[in-house]
Amino acid sequence: MMTDPTSPTGTGADISRVTGISDDRTHGTFELDLAGHEAWRRAEVFAALGDSWDPVAVMQDEAEAQRLLYSGLDADQQATYAMLVAAGVLPAAGQG
Repeated sequence: MMTDPTSPTGTGADISRVTGISDDRTHGTFELDLAGHEAWRRAEVFAALGDSWDPVAVMQDEAEAQRLLYSGLDADQQATYAMLVAAGVLPAAGQG
């Protein structure tokens, strides 16, 4: 068994096990559970973002940046943009 030393509870929870061991004990299935570590990682990300992080404002700023990126295109650039949107490479305006 492996334990997770970064467990938020400090208990070192079991994160692995070997199952389905063959009769000759040469083969088995190794399972690794990262759910606890993932929960800890996400909590650390949100802690690092802090209380001032505003996901709605971030998305609005991203939409504005996308609008600005594709504004003011000349005819050839607009044609290329339209071709990429039609091919599904880029999202249509307002859908990014």
